[in-house]
Amino acid sequence: MKKYLIFIISFIALYSLAQISSGLILTALYTPDIYSTGQLIHQEVVFTDPTYTPLLLIFLSATAAYFISQKFGETAKVQQHS
Repeated sequence: MKKYLIFIISFIALYSLAQISSGLILTALYTPDIYSTGQLIHQEVVFTDPTYTPLLLIFLSATAAYFISQKFGETAKVQQHS
């Protein structure tokens, strides 16, 4: 049960960190193209192709969380046997 809690907590923390940092990067790099039409800017929503970035972030977060939980699990086993 302890390994599961370590895994879940580290997964949530890493996934949240990845989402916040990717949002900050995307916001910092965004530059609106205001001169493309030469007219007044109209409020419209443009949908683009779906990206697989969230899925990649979930995969990387789960992988890192797994290795972190394994590392702390080994430390706990070593301390119990000592």
